[in-house]
Amino acid sequence: MSLITTLDHTIKELIQQTLEEAKQTNQSVIVSHIKEVDAIDPLHFLASSEELFLGERFLWSTPERDFTLAGVGNELILENNHSTIERFSAIEKEWKRFKKRIINTNSKDKQDGTGPLLFGGFSFDPIKEKDPLWEAFSEAKFTLPTVMVTIINSKTYLTVNKLVTPHDNLLDCLKHFEQTYSQTTHHHLIDCEKVNEFSTIEYKTSQWLKAVDKATNEIRLKEMDKVVLAREVHLKFAEKVNPYQVLNRLHKEQPTSFIFGFENGLQHFVGATPERLIKKQDNEVLSTCLAGSIKRGKTQEQDIQLGEQLLKDAKNLIEHDIVVKMIKEALTNCCYEVISPKSPTLLKTKNIQHLYTPVKGYVQKGHSLLSIVENLHPTPALGGFPKEKAIEKIRELEPMHRGWYAAPIGWLDAEDNGEFVVAIRSGLIEGHNVALFAGCGIVAESNPKSEYLETKIKLKPMMSALGGVDNE
Repeated sequence: MSLITTLDHTIKELIQQTLEEAKQTNQSVIVSHIKEVDAIDPLHFLASSEELFLGERFLWSTPERDFTLAGVGNELILENNHSTIERFSAIEKEWKRFKKRIINTNSKDKQDGTGPLLFGGFSFDPIKEKDPLWEAFSEAKFTLPTVMVTIINSKTYLTVNKLVTPHDNLLDCLKHFEQTYSQTTHHHLIDCEKVNEFSTIEYKTSQWLKAVDKATNEIRLKEMDKVVLAREVHLKFAEKVNPYQVLNRLHKEQPTSFIFGFENGLQHFVGATPERLIKKQDNEVLSTCLAGSIKRGKTQEQDIQLGEQLLKDAKNLIEHDIVVKMIKEALTNCCYEVISPKSPTLLKTKNIQHLYTPVKGYVQKGHSLLSIVENLHPTPALGGFPKEKAIEKIRELEPMHRGWYAAPIGWLDAEDNGEFVVAIRSGLIEGHNVALFAGCGIVAESNPKSEYLETKIKLKPMMSALGGVDNE
């Protein structure tokens, strides 16, 4: 029996009302239908949508793996190429402009991460001249998915979104829901165990080492306290890279990190970042200070020793303290209370351990999620300190264009809840080619060779997820 005949009358009625409203106001309205469904594997869901929605898919998963989003189709795209300040407010203003109607089949209480929400991100620096690698990426781009799977703990929800325009008719709108639901019932299995051969091309490494040396000298002359300099590595694969395979490996190998994947045409920006920029739930916000790092030990004893060494290391503690102070200061501007522990602990990922300090705040009225993202970006962990001086220095010295690397990526809903992370430990996949990125915080005690070795450690999560054997 067709969904159109079995859907309760509320959908027909609501869409009819929405159509009338769209025609009267001459404004498009978003309708979202949410229902709880049987378990769906998010990667299989993305793979099964390739034919219909290639280039229009995303994945997001939290470290605890208790919250996952997988979206397909661009029902609505909000993007701009504005300067630093305007691009955040422009996305927010556009999103607020759309009225949103929600039909919740299973419950009166809507779960966070269901219904109408945007997923996307920003570039690191819209002022630096673009590199061809990032040509297709806007300075800000967010999409409302046509269909989205939300997994919260062990429960699975399906949201179907429809942008109802003043020119739509009832039958086409109902068909949209019927066809979309039927398309989500078939799931492809994917091969995630394959090993891939690749060759590595170092990209402007000698220029990067010189840049580290120059920055260190300028910091010693008190021109700034810290600057983060990133470098780029290109991998060439014998076969086309399978993004589902990469995301699956990241999911398994990096359990303490956020996993993200954002498809932009034929390019996939993917990563496993341990660094939350900001999470907002009602008026409570949570940020993460992550700066200062050391490798993992080969034995448990060595791992503990290295962790203790990091907790006492003056260079790393200074670097970490700069980040904590700046994030607390940024949150103090928009919160009536900011709380954080006095000293850092360790956050351990598979390949690296970091100094970690959580910061919590309670937002004052008049401050939104994206205004806080704007205020925080870039933190000293990704840019440096003082902020403006560090960004200028990155533009001058860094021999690459960051694109969306080290920038905010995440989601926000209709109630201004959401979460953004910093897109580090990431790579840009296109066909047989992958570009990987890693950066280091440069302070007065920095040494170019040591910093280079640190970037090699930071490249390991993506290298491993690509399942490759370097044949050079």
